Amino acid sequence: MICILLVAGHGTLLEAEIKQNDGTDLYRHLIGVPVTLLPGIGGKKILDFWWKTVNVRQLFTEAYLVTNADKYKHFERWATANDFPVENIINNGSTTVEDCLGDVADLELAIRCRKLQDDIMVIAGNMLCEDQNFDLAQVIRFFRSKPGELIIYYEMEEGGNSTSRGIVEVCPDSHRITSFLEKPWEGLTSSCLTSVVFYCIRKETLPFLSDHLRQTETTDRSFGRFWERVINQNQLDVFGMKLPTGFQLIGQVGLSDYMKWLTRFSTKQQDNSSRPITFRSFARVGLMGNPSDGFNGKTIAMTIKNFWAEVTLVKSQTLVLLPHPLNDPTEFGSLQDLFSISRKEGYLGGLRLLQATCKKFYQFCCKHGIALTKKNFTLKYDTNIPRQVGLAGSSAIVSAALKCLMTFFHLTDNDLPKPVRANFILSVETDELFITAGLQDRVVQVYEGLVYMDFSKKLMEEQGYGNYISMDMCGLPQFWLAYMSDPSDSGRIHNNVRQRWLSGEPLVIEVMETFAQLTDQARVALKDRDWNHLAQLMDQNFELRRSVYSDECLGPGNLMMVALAKQFGSAVKLPGSGGSVVGLCLNPGKLVEMRQAFQEAGCVFCVITPYNPSASTVISQLELLPHGSSQAPQGQHGPLAEYQKMEMQIHK
Repeated sequence: MICILLVAGHGTLLEAEIKQNDGTDLYRHLIGVPVTLLPGIGGKKILDFWWKTVNVRQLFTEAYLVTNADKYKHFERWATANDFPVENIINNGSTTVEDCLGDVADLELAIRCRKLQDDIMVIAGNMLCEDQNFDLAQVIRFFRSKPGELIIYYEMEEGGNSTSRGIVEVCPDSHRITSFLEKPWEGLTSSCLTSVVFYCIRKETLPFLSDHLRQTETTDRSFGRFWERVINQNQLDVFGMKLPTGFQLIGQVGLSDYMKWLTRFSTKQQDNSSRPITFRSFARVGLMGNPSDGFNGKTIAMTIKNFWAEVTLVKSQTLVLLPHPLNDPTEFGSLQDLFSISRKEGYLGGLRLLQATCKKFYQFCCKHGIALTKKNFTLKYDTNIPRQVGLAGSSAIVSAALKCLMTFFHLTDNDLPKPVRANFILSVETDELFITAGLQDRVVQVYEGLVYMDFSKKLMEEQGYGNYISMDMCGLPQFWLAYMSDPSDSGRIHNNVRQRWLSGEPLVIEVMETFAQLTDQARVALKDRDWNHLAQLMDQNFELRRSVYSDECLGPGNLMMVALAKQFGSAVKLPGSGGSVVGLCLNPGKLVEMRQAFQEAGCVFCVITPYNPSASTVISQLELLPHGSSQAPQGQHGPLAEYQKMEMQIHK
């Protein structure tokens, strides 16, 4: 592949404004300097950044630079100082804006005069870029995987002016550019995806450039008009790849615009380089329908503030995954300590979850046309979600890590919509780590709050995910949670039910369909605030589960906790795969007595504090601070105050 940098702009407006307005002589030394050789982010010349980016010998056999006659001497001196082959500088003969050839003609000149017969990457060298390290190998791999040309685009910030840009419309599944609009009229398109002069063109397509030049006027020899013609007339198959960063073309701009964009990008880079990124994901309890989420059923689940997983990302020189001192132990006081800890905690902590998330994230971006910048980070995690009790602790770590990665690499919900994000988290666990899991946990941890989920086969096959609906959380009844201190006998919850379901066993099919019916009834009960009916449905949910999973499979610990709850007249069911129970006690006066009974039985008991992301008075401080800072909320609306208030109500 050949790389061609276009630097033939004249930049007369910037030079004129410096001469007229710079009474302080602050910028007078820039008079006559080509736009591409102006200072960029960090003080380096704009062209220095692009040359460093493309100067990778294993990617390109040659690199060329196309400039004009007026500024040729500047680039000759630059080439000598930067180890760029002077003989690869091509002079287009232009001395004024009026006789410039245009970008397409500049590229065609380089191809024709050097008799190039290779694939071409062409980049405008006068672009300021917010992030300074592209992974060009990733761009080239994506280009090679597609049967056509490649256009790099980025998502314009809200309030940007699309009428001055080339706007693309992209098919999200095939990544094909379906439309290219060069400086469209306002309202002509709702797309905010902006093309930049950063393309990969196959050698077989190069003759189209000459054809375009023969059929257009000199004033129309921009790449925007070329792509608009060949894409909208279906002459070429063109694909798009997103760079999740900001661009600004410093061509015919004035001094104020140049300084504005330079300051803006420099400030953003400085802010992002040192600020830790921290996000939390919360444990969840399945209130109805589980475990039918793995069997095309329906469920209702809720995130709770009592337990959480937190991941922090900090920019660093190398990519580092830090082990948790408690969950990823590598040092033990004795062999007996190792035995006790391994028996209780297992062998696998959260470090593998971070590693699998990073691996899957890079793989996802490569497949879906998102070019990541080359920058490293350190990831660490913390969690207070008890292990092996079915509260979705693993997926909470993956979910929080994914939020950090998306923020660090500037990905938005358009890149990873919530339903796709839930599928991604599931694939990390099932495809990478072979963890048996259903979709419910990931969906509710992505959407947060109280969520109704329909995983029917038709929906999953047609759109790749179910229907997920956030529900009103105002005025919820008092739920409680209990889990075993030692969940080693919690049972192998899923046992052989999946095999029986896949083989079409009528009993299992009927049970999963009944789970879905119970979930729909529970949705109505929650909407109508009919807590008596909801309690009955929770009890039915457990008995239905018990009918298809044997008592031996459920395990004596789970059965003991269910029986204990029923002694106090509380509705009860398993919120996950086992090791814990969730209950609804309609007589708050019995909660204190029930707590004591569970504690005496060797269980941990707590009153559930729902996590409601939309409640203004209890919204997590994590969502209020920049980049999800991990400072804990304080004052009258903090979790401690809420818990103390709840405790007072219970004792009353």
